[in-house]
Amino acid sequence: MTATFVNRTATTISWPGRVLSALVVAFMAFDGIIHIARPAPVADAFAQLGYPLRLSIGLGVLELVFTLLYAIPRTSFLGALLLTAYLGGAVATQLRVDAGWFPSIFPVIVGALLWTGLALRDPRLRELVGDR
Repeated sequence: MTATFVNRTATTISWPGRVLSALVVAFMAFDGIIHIARPAPVADAFAQLGYPLRLSIGLGVLELVFTLLYAIPRTSFLGALLLTAYLGGAVATQLRVDAGWFPSIFPVIVGALLWTGLALRDPRLRELVGDR
């Protein structure tokens, strides 16, 4: 089954990958922008998570830079790695405050969509996970 996936034409696999990647980029860009804008829900979330609000701008900038790296095809792998680390921190934060199951698993879902989108649009990554 993996061999079939790896051998499909680039256009067949590329468009769903671009759509998934675009959804991830849109969500992460929105999240980064609201971290910088700091509306009341962000301030409330930071207070609930036990982080000072002054950290939101730095986190938002990091998130936007990592997302930009992911969106650029030449640096998408590096961006995916950095966003995965960022999302891992989000999971750790949610687990630390004993949040419910959905807030804890949502960053994992975003990370899975991120890597699926990249695998579908980058044949080099598909070759890494394919049959040899």
